[in-house]
Amino acid sequence: MQVAQDRRYTDDHEWALQESDGKMRIGISDFAQDALGDVVYVELPEVGKTCSKGDSLSEIESTKSVSDVFAPMAGTVVAVNEKLVDHPELINADPYGEGWIALLDPSDPTEHDRMLDAAGYAELTANA
Repeated sequence: MQVAQDRRYTDDHEWALQESDGKMRIGISDFAQDALGDVVYVELPEVGKTCSKGDSLSEIESTKSVSDVFAPMAGTVVAVNEKLVDHPELINADPYGEGWIALLDPSDPTEHDRMLDAAGYAELTANA
C-alpha cells in the first residue's frame, strides 16, 4: 500500500493536497481504493456545493459496495474531476494522481494542518 508523503489524511481514508493557490485537491487513499475493489461509478459533487467537515462529498460505487467520500474540511467545491465520469477506474489505477475527486476552496485552511500526516496515516492503516 502506498501512502503519498505530500498530503494529509483523515481516519476515513480521504486525502487532501494543498495546491499552491491554497485550494485543496481531495481524493481517497490507496488503502481505501484497495478495500473498495474495482470502482465502477463515481458520483461527483456539484461545483459550488458548500460542505462542512465530515459531510458526504461524493459517492463511489465498486463491485463490492457503495461508499461515501467525506469532506476532510469545510469549503466550497470549485472543480471536479470530470475524467471519472467515463473512467471511474482511475481511482484504482492512480488514487493520488489522475484519480482525484474534487478541488475545494477551504473555509479554514488550517484544518489541513490538523489532519494526519503520512506517517500517522501509515500507522493507522498498518493494523487495519
